[in-house]
Amino acid sequence: MSDQPELSPEGWVRDQTEKILEQGTTDGVQVMGRPIVLFTTTGAKSGKKRYVPLMRVEENGKYAMVASKGGAPGHPSWYFNVKAHPQISVQDGTSVRELTARELEGEEREHWWDLSVAAFPQYAEYQTKTDRQIPVFVLE
Repeated sequence: MSDQPELSPEGWVRDQTEKILEQGTTDGVQVMGRPIVLFTTTGAKSGKKRYVPLMRVEENGKYAMVASKGGAPGHPSWYFNVKAHPQISVQDGTSVRELTARELEGEEREHWWDLSVAAFPQYAEYQTKTDRQIPVFVLE
């Protein structure tokens, strides 16, 4: 078994990840004109490392992971991986750090949700498409 993290089966996600890995940096890799960072999670059941490129939402060295899945009715698969294994690697530019994720509630969630919508306004639209409250994690 390889320790190399797995690429997403989703084409556009895999393409973004491959571009970051080829360049060695997240700089210049964007979604809809907005910067992204590369998270590495651990599979809840498999224990395999998995790459998750998401919008760059950062404040004072902390990062948000927004489990929007484009406003789909269910959480993205990586949500369950983060809940099971909150130790996450985040690459921003060429810097790679190990951080711990926790799901947010209340005022703290609202603060990070507002930051997330400012970084990627489509999140607000995604929330209107689903009955679930889109989960937000902070990594610190």
